[in-house]
Amino acid sequence: MARLPRLAVAGHAHLVLMRGLDHQPVVVDDEDRALCVAALRDAAQRHQVLIHALALLDDRLRLLATPVDAAGLGRMVQDFGRRYVGAFNRRHGRRGTLWDGRFRATVVQPGAPALAAMVFVDTEPVRSGVVADAGEHRWSSAAHHLGHRRDGWIGTLIDYWALGNTPFERETAYARLLAQGVPEREASRLDEACRKAWAVGDPPFLHRLSEQAARPVKPRRRGRPPRAAAA
Repeated sequence: MARLPRLAVAGHAHLVLMRGLDHQPVVVDDEDRALCVAALRDAAQRHQVLIHALALLDDRLRLLATPVDAAGLGRMVQDFGRRYVGAFNRRHGRRGTLWDGRFRATVVQPGAPALAAMVFVDTEPVRSGVVADAGEHRWSSAAHHLGHRRDGWIGTLIDYWALGNTPFERETAYARLLAQGVPEREASRLDEACRKAWAVGDPPFLHRLSEQAARPVKPRRRGRPPRAAAA
């Protein structure tokens, strides 16, 4: 089956996944991690993409990001990838690509789905067994959202603001969400949606999105259509 065009919509949050080629590491040590995050920050600012959440693991990078214009997301990833791979290769005396083909991404509905996607990204290190508590992972945005540190370049998701009237209220509410985590079934659904570029949201949102997009936004039902529908 032909590959679908990437789904990208200006002003909407997108789940993004970049994986190492053949699951090889994309970072080896903290110097690599710092270079990777700095390259991402610079590319995001250059191409007007708000990074709401990130989780950098040894073999992958997950993001929740909103581009000002639809093409900005792809430009940011291309710019970031080129700069970081060059730095990584020079530092480790290697050549060639680092990432597994093109990045995966999909659009997420504002509101509860976007907030769940942010929790999904921030708890990626917990699901992967890297840390027991999301706030412990230095190379994610969880500590920023919990108020443990301030990363000025992280763009606040509007749905995070709705968690409380003060920073303390928001941080406390978000800490509860991180402690609850994302149920395994929901995490699998979000991961699959990101990898296959199926939009995340309720039926009305998906319908509106399908009218904007030049491609399907959700998987078609398997099998033949019902007789009445066919007629």
